[in-house]
Amino acid sequence: MDIRHLKAFLAVFEERNITSAAQRLFISQPTLSVTIRQLEEELGAALFVRQPRGVEVSDEARVLYPQARRMVAEAEALGRLFRGREDRAPLALGVEGDIADSQVEAFLRLARQAMPNLLLTVHEGCHGDARLAVEEQCCEDELFLPLWEESYVMALPGEHPMANAAVGQPWVPISDWITCPGHDSHQRLMALYGRSPEAVAGHADSLKQALHMVAAGIGVAMLPHSLAAGHAGVKVRPLHLPAPSRRVGLCYAAQALELPTLRALHEYFQANRPPSAAVA
Repeated sequence: MDIRHLKAFLAVFEERNITSAAQRLFISQPTLSVTIRQLEEELGAALFVRQPRGVEVSDEARVLYPQARRMVAEAEALGRLFRGREDRAPLALGVEGDIADSQVEAFLRLARQAMPNLLLTVHEGCHGDARLAVEEQCCEDELFLPLWEESYVMALPGEHPMANAAVGQPWVPISDWITCPGHDSHQRLMALYGRSPEAVAGHADSLKQALHMVAAGIGVAMLPHSLAAGHAGVKVRPLHLPAPSRRVGLCYAAQALELPTLRALHEYFQANRPPSAAVA
């Protein structure tokens, strides 16, 4: 089986879009379409269904995906071996958008300490052999290794009336919430926002965008402590109610543990959690 066909398949599967996949591979869309069609003919199975926007993956594509990742990784590792780079341990790591910079840096630092010969490639979003993500972002066929558990806190603009309230001072009703309706955490936080539309000052697509809105003085947001703490122009206050929490860690397909580098790091982080990484 041609590794180029598998690389084309992986790009389309991960991008869910022929145009984006072609750009990622630096080839034309017609060339990519022909490559995918050749792979489908070789396998005797339809892998993708074109939609008005993007493509839909078939059940056969979901079965092929982890195997294709493994085969491509092994082929690339073999190539590196004969290029005199057998001493390096490659790993491609995806990082989801709402993971705090401090957590990303702590993970990378410990990974490098655990494997000094580590050759890391870091991607944004759902790419790579494994990814740093919130537990809720794991796909159904992925496993999760928790590294951090943290509470949500109130992130307030520095000039907000409650930003410097004394301990024990009664809370005034918040009338300028910034919410993230499309985020996984929204349903859990709705009870804290209240039901009045007038209590909402704005919306954001991501927690990091909400943080920037807080820093700009637009309103108050419920954010994970790691994101909000120490950000310029933002004051952090604990909730006066039981606080929701989230777990951050590694998402990966079970088959990905066949990759020597990921397997070694997985074993290391099982025994050595990052600072303040106690999990329930």
